[in-house]
Amino acid sequence: MRAVGVRERNGRPEVLQARQPEPGEGEVLVRVVAAGLNPLDWKIAEGMLEDLVPYDFPLVMGVDFAGVVEGGGPETYRFTSGEQVFGHVVSEPVGRGTYAEYVVVNEAGSIARAPASIPLTAAAGAPTAGMAALGIMDSAALRSYESLLIIGAAGGVGTFLTQLAAARGLRVVAATHGHDQPRMAAFGAALTVDVRERDLADAVREEYPRGVDALVDLGSASPEEFARHAALVRDGGVAVSTLDAASVEALYGRGIEGINYHIAASAELLERLGEEIDSGPLTVPIETEVPLDQAPGAVARNRAGGARGKTVLLP
Repeated sequence: MRAVGVRERNGRPEVLQARQPEPGEGEVLVRVVAAGLNPLDWKIAEGMLEDLVPYDFPLVMGVDFAGVVEGGGPETYRFTSGEQVFGHVVSEPVGRGTYAEYVVVNEAGSIARAPASIPLTAAAGAPTAGMAALGIMDSAALRSYESLLIIGAAGGVGTFLTQLAAARGLRVVAATHGHDQPRMAAFGAALTVDVRERDLADAVREEYPRGVDALVDLGSASPEEFARHAALVRDGGVAVSTLDAASVEALYGRGIEGINYHIAASAELLERLGEEIDSGPLTVPIETEVPLDQAPGAVARNRAGGARGKTVLLP
C-alpha cells in the first residue's frame, strides 16, 4: 500500500510502499479516507517518543484518521465492517501510522464512530486537537470561569478551545500572530489581539485591569515567556501550559493553579468530541485537503508554522 513516512530517525518524509497491516486480536482494519496532519506527527518522526517506546523503520507517520472499518481480528466487538470511524493511534512499536491507505487500530484505544454531521475528510482533522481542547477544559475546570486568554489561538487546538469555551459562556481573548479577527470572531472570540501589532499585556489590561480568570498558553516553550503571560492572570485564577512551561510552585504563591497539560487520548474523550460536533456548536476548521503523494510538502509547511486551520491528507 502507499504510505508516507521516514526511513530513519529525523529522516525526510517521503512516499513509501508499505505492507498492508493485518489486524490481530482486538484490532480492526480501517481503510483510511483521510488522515489529519498535526505537529505531533513530525515530532514523533524526529524521535519524540524514542525514550518511551521502540521505533520501527521505515516509520509510517500520522496519528489522526477517519475511515471505514474493513474487518477485524479475533475478539473484536465494538465495530462491524462498513462502519465509519475516526480516531487517534500511536502504535507500539511506533511506525504503523495513519498517512497510509490502511491502518490497524486496537478497539480498546482512541477510536469511535465518526460524527454523523460532517464528512470523513473533516472528521480526520478533529481527534488530536479536539481531544486536547476538551481535555484542557476538563483539567482546568474552565467552565467555572468567566474570562479566558488563549495564546496561539489560531492553531488547531486553539480554534477548538475557543469554540468550546465560548459555547460555555466564557469571554475569550484570542492572541494570534496574524490578522485573524474575523475568523476568530466567527469561532466565538470576544477579542482578538495580533501580537505583532499590539502589545498583549496592554490589550489585556485595558479589558481586564485585575487580570483574566484563566490562561491557556499553547505556544510558549520557555518558562520565562509563560511567566510573562501568567502575569496577566488575576490572583486565584488558573494558568495552563501545553509545553511544560508552567512553574507550579511560583504560581502557587499568587494562589494561581498552574497546570502542565498532556493529552490523555481515550475512546470516551473521542466520543464526547463527536457529540460536541454533532450537537452543532463545534466546527472542524479544515484549511486544505492534500493528496497523500503531496504529504511531504504539507509536513514541511506545517513545520514552518503559520497554519490557520487543519490540513488533511487524502490517500
